[in-house]
Amino acid sequence: MKKVVAMLFCLLAIAGTVSAQQKFVTIATGGTAGTYFPLGGALAEIWNKNIPKMNANATATGASAANVAMLSKGEVDVIFTQNDIAYYALNDLEIMKGKGTKNIRGLACLYNETVQVVALADSGIKSVSDLKGKRVGVGAAGSGTVLNAQQVLEAAGISFSDIKVQYLSFAECASNLKDGNIDAAFNVAGAPTGAIQDLGASKKIQIVAIDGDVAKKLMSKYAFYTTQKLPAGTYIGQTSDVTTVAVKSMLAVSSKLDANLVYDLLKTMFANGERLAASHKMGANIKIANALDGMSIPLHPGAEKFYKENK
Repeated sequence: MKKVVAMLFCLLAIAGTVSAQQKFVTIATGGTAGTYFPLGGALAEIWNKNIPKMNANATATGASAANVAMLSKGEVDVIFTQNDIAYYALNDLEIMKGKGTKNIRGLACLYNETVQVVALADSGIKSVSDLKGKRVGVGAAGSGTVLNAQQVLEAAGISFSDIKVQYLSFAECASNLKDGNIDAAFNVAGAPTGAIQDLGASKKIQIVAIDGDVAKKLMSKYAFYTTQKLPAGTYIGQTSDVTTVAVKSMLAVSSKLDANLVYDLLKTMFANGERLAASHKMGANIKIANALDGMSIPLHPGAEKFYKENK
């Protein structure tokens, strides 16, 4: 009996050692038709290939706000989010009031998240103001897109009570636009966005500009926004440049994540830019040179060390 007990203790000790050596990282991305999902898959592949004992996996989620909630509960380790949502989460503001976390820390800013208002060409929607009374997809419930939609509409003097709100993901918006169930949709993602590209291949669409007084009011109240131009040809049928606004996408982690691991995550990510670019066009914008542009929350200590060594 003593020998059996001794063997069990030995096996448990060995199992504990193996477990300690293994690194498990879950990456919270976004909807499968967005930009976060393919980039998250590429990150998992990069980290698994280049960091010893790494077991990383990417999972589809409701994106920014939902990802912060998962991070605060310890359900995930690395999240894609918007810089505005990260700031709100840290400071218990806006959509994240009562749902934020003081433990959120910055890893890297990635690329512009373009606010794209997509309408059917025959909907009569030419401006943000024309959305009044229309059926509008405003993003998945709990996503940063919902807040962006509210803020853009507010700048145009419209609220959710003035439109027929539909809480739909990127893919669901595209599907419902295609079927004529909604008139327009908000998408906040790196452009070009796959869901909009697919939609434009089968339906005549229009990208509605967010410019003039609407953009000025928006940016004067919310410092996270910046102007961005979508060049002609970004989407099928888009024959001229469209001016809109954007926030910044970023990667965030918990302050509790090991500093050496965070350092390795950044080191291998930036060393494999070609793989990121191959996963999505926006991946080409993920570079050390602009990784701190738009950083809205404190960096993780492991990230601080990395950037100090790679100025």
